[in-house]
Amino acid sequence: MRGDNAIEVNDLSKRYEITGDQGGYMLMTERITERFKSMGRRQKPQEFWALRDINFEVKRGETIGIIGHNGAGKSTLLKILSRITPPTKGEVRLHGRVGALLEVGTGFHPELTGRENVFLNGAILDMKRREIQSRFEEIVEFADIGPFIDTPVKRYSSGMQLRLAFSVAAHLQPEILIVDEVLSVGDLAFQRKCLGRMETASREGRTVVFISHNLPSVVNLCDRAIMLSEGRVSAAGKVGDVIDAYVGDVTSDLERGLRDRRRHGNGKIRFVDFRLEREGQVIDSPITGEDFDMVLSFEKHTQEALRGSRFNLTILTLSDQTPLVDLDTAATGTTFTEIPEQGELRCTVHRCPLPAGQYYVDLRADAGGERMDAVNHVSELTVAGGDFHGRGGTQEGIMDYRTVLVDHTWSLDAISTAAFDALSDPARTPG
Repeated sequence: MRGDNAIEVNDLSKRYEITGDQGGYMLMTERITERFKSMGRRQKPQEFWALRDINFEVKRGETIGIIGHNGAGKSTLLKILSRITPPTKGEVRLHGRVGALLEVGTGFHPELTGRENVFLNGAILDMKRREIQSRFEEIVEFADIGPFIDTPVKRYSSGMQLRLAFSVAAHLQPEILIVDEVLSVGDLAFQRKCLGRMETASREGRTVVFISHNLPSVVNLCDRAIMLSEGRVSAAGKVGDVIDAYVGDVTSDLERGLRDRRRHGNGKIRFVDFRLEREGQVIDSPITGEDFDMVLSFEKHTQEALRGSRFNLTILTLSDQTPLVDLDTAATGTTFTEIPEQGELRCTVHRCPLPAGQYYVDLRADAGGERMDAVNHVSELTVAGGDFHGRGGTQEGIMDYRTVLVDHTWSLDAISTAAFDALSDPARTPG
């Protein structure tokens, strides 16, 4: 053990067992059939190694970023660092008190008030009551939930829970602060506020572990970075070098055919091709404001009907991997009674809401609570400018930040002096 280290990870591995049970999506007749098929033979669960042979050290006062594709093992690593789940092999040594924010509402009791949860979290961190009291007003001010601090947390919105959870984790003086991608749930102003607080914590000599797909934030905040790929450390060192390796990894993925791409899942369905179409014709680029199709070809590698299968396409920004559009069969209530041996899924996007630019597409397929296939960066998506709002021109030169487009209208009306004065009346009823 080295005295200047806050975190030491040695030969860390984490294994999960995957069974073939399809849960509530199977009909009773299918369950009976499967039970008879399995009589006399014991089905061996499949092994999935989320992490393999991870080794690294983090010095006291250092800020380290963890990056990688979805399914690379980032969240599993942080759950082990936070002592939420134990490793299968290896060890983690943490030298200092740990504060963690991994999911909205983590560590909160829903029946307790915000005030009570602050003191509960402080007690878990082995803090004295007077220590918590000395930080309490600062916590509430940062979270901006003053009027609701004595309201049960179960009545908070997800945004309120997030603000209070981060404020508690950041202000109760942990020597080690662990923050997952959960910050992306908050609005832009809150994200900037949190990043500023993490910078302050680092300057105060605390250790920060930050997982994010927001590469500019990793560059601005972190001293070093680690890239995970398929559960292993594939790059580590200076932030710029690791991000270059990540971008190169993405480029390498895009150059391979979909059949040969890295993926994760049980393989019951396997995507083999992706293309874009408009009115039945293959296209290179969709146009802002015009309909287009994303077409996925797949193969099924099981005799199961796979009822209740769920398919998802996510469109992300090219620059910092921020998810912009989520297209999900569950969201539209789309169900399929049976999945064929070979088939095509067609997702029609009406009036493309993306401004001109470059994006990535991720995809996944689930059934019975299991991931069947998931591929990151299936394709680069280049959108050509179009007339989304019907104003006789494109959106280029109008939008100064990356977002999505929605139909909307504006109006302007004059109001009386009396009505204007009433707006500043503190006794008026909130509208």
